[in-house]
Amino acid sequence: MHAARTVFLLQDLCIGGTQRQTLALAAGLDRARFAPELWTLSGPTELDVMARELDLPVTHLGNKALPGLDSFVALWRKLGQEKPGLFFLCTALPNIWGRIAGRLRRLPLVLGSCRGGGAPVRQHERWLWRLTRHIVCNSTALVEVMAGLGVPRDHMSFIANGVDTQRFQPGDLPFSGREPIILCVARLVEDKDHACLLDAFAKLLGHMPEARLRLVGEGPLEAKVRARMAQAPLAGSVELLPAATDVAACCRSARVFALSSRQEGMPNALLEAMASGLPAVATRVGGIPFLLREANGLMVPAGDADGLAEGLLRVLRDADLAHNMGKAGRERAERDFSLSAMVAAHEELFLHLLRNNPEFF
Repeated sequence: MHAARTVFLLQDLCIGGTQRQTLALAAGLDRARFAPELWTLSGPTELDVMARELDLPVTHLGNKALPGLDSFVALWRKLGQEKPGLFFLCTALPNIWGRIAGRLRRLPLVLGSCRGGGAPVRQHERWLWRLTRHIVCNSTALVEVMAGLGVPRDHMSFIANGVDTQRFQPGDLPFSGREPIILCVARLVEDKDHACLLDAFAKLLGHMPEARLRLVGEGPLEAKVRARMAQAPLAGSVELLPAATDVAACCRSARVFALSSRQEGMPNALLEAMASGLPAVATRVGGIPFLLREANGLMVPAGDADGLAEGLLRVLRDADLAHNMGKAGRERAERDFSLSAMVAAHEELFLHLLRNNPEFF
């Protein structure tokens, strides 16, 4: 078998969970068997530098931050000139237009992915799953949702996200010595429900006025989030940092991680918090119960600001509880969610699919 040309198509290489997971996967593939490269529907974006450092070729099909008609025309033309052996689609737009173009261009292997809580609807999976050879889901909850839409179970594989446990490690300072900082790392979009988190934090301040909320992320709801941050009693107690912030350092200094999502796949930020030995309080949606099932965090229903406030306050006040949860999370991250395990699972799937294509053997 020669190295199979493996193209990952993304909307962009902006800082985000799917983008970073894709970079880690592509960089970790066995180069004797796979020849990975990245195509994006956008022009150059933030993670291009990282891709180059990882020796991953990048092709930009557009010249702007957001894809336009020119991006899809370029994709169509490029697929007409080149036929990758394995075409793996990541993020929503590639999972729509990449499937259509890949099928019309008769590519040998078109693989879809489904990673976020709202992805099955956004990607029109009820209809478009048929245009793929296989689909990778990053949570068992998404597999169930997809099955409910009519996707055959043998057409899907669950592969958990991986986390860099070398970069994300517990901090030296014990929880009793840390400032009462609540950390949330999430894009500023509807699915993450920052409004609920801010409501919960406002309630918490009535019991612990010295607490602070640190938000890390960017997105279309930034103006709304900033407006709410400026209102009493939140003014002066909430900070918003850009997505390029050193999240590992933030995890080492915080006392608890919070996630108020309405929908989720398997959130990378929560995995990073676990690897950092940081206890979590999160909503019981998507793949979160799968991650927080071993006493490494607390869960509340989505939209429950009172429950979220109570859970955060409990962890902030109890350093021993925080320590025990953080220790359990770190152990689980090391045992079940290594980057090497994530890469190995994808390689096994890719090779299984390629074995049905004699061109590569």
